[in-house]
Amino acid sequence: PYYVSMNQDLFLEASLHSPDPLLQLFLHTCVASPSPHDSMAGVHTIVEDGCIKDPTYAAFYSPHRHALRFKFKAFQFSQSNPVVYLQCQLVVCRAFDYSSRCYQGCVERFKREASS
Repeated sequence: PYYVSMNQDLFLEASLHSPDPLLQLFLHTCVASPSPHDSMAGVHTIVEDGCIKDPTYAAFYSPHRHALRFKFKAFQFSQSNPVVYLQCQLVVCRAFDYSSRCYQGCVERFKREASS
């Protein structure tokens, strides 16, 4: 566990441990939930499909392609349950592969209109 105060900036770094210098990371999805078992129940979405959903999120420069750094403000779901579980999905891509998911950035998913 990592203990922080409400509204405190929570800084995170994810890194890939590989001898290949031409790999890079992309933050695809990152959600916070009140339960460690069900990541979709009452979630707070920070990043979804590479799109920023939490207005307190900010990315930071990393000198290495195989590491990414970001922050968001700490919060809790309720007074009775101050614990928050963070689950993030990262994508590993070959650097300079401009057709890879890492270079697509934010991909909005549009819902189709229901037909009668």
